[in-house]
Amino acid sequence: MKKLTHFTKRGDAHMVSVGEKPETARVAVASGAIEVAPETARAIAAGQLGKGDVLAVARLAGIQAAKRTSDLIPLCHPLRLTGIEVELAVAGTTVEIWATVRAFDRSGVEMEALAAVSVAALTVYDMCKAIDRGMTISRVRLEEKSGGKSGTWTRSQVRTRVRNSRRPPATRR
Repeated sequence: MKKLTHFTKRGDAHMVSVGEKPETARVAVASGAIEVAPETARAIAAGQLGKGDVLAVARLAGIQAAKRTSDLIPLCHPLRLTGIEVELAVAGTTVEIWATVRAFDRSGVEMEALAAVSVAALTVYDMCKAIDRGMTISRVRLEEKSGGKSGTWTRSQVRTRVRNSRRPPATRR
């Protein structure tokens, strides 16, 4: 098993020193979903909620979350992000969420991509809770990452093929 880097030999939490690491291109893709009632899905897709365009607001919230990840996760380094894409699409009774985060830095952007997906899902919940308190946020996970010393990691090839065939198009509103 690999060593956990955020703990000292005594078991104390600490922030890993990345000052000696080279800066490299980093990319991470995360996904997640929020299950909603059929009526809620129809209202989101039609843009008929009184609070505004749920998908547009959730997209902006996800982007903001990626930018502020180091303020939320105590041992996460602040990074110079070079790109953030958050995509949301209604598929049946599910809002699918994908985030891609890029940086040229000394640490990976996995946490930023995961934060983007999580906060986008929480924003959908917040905007729809008046009509649907039974929503369920699920499947928040890293799909792939590249860059840095550990190189590229991707979910199994079977899951990658499924993801590529199901990935929602960017919703533009």
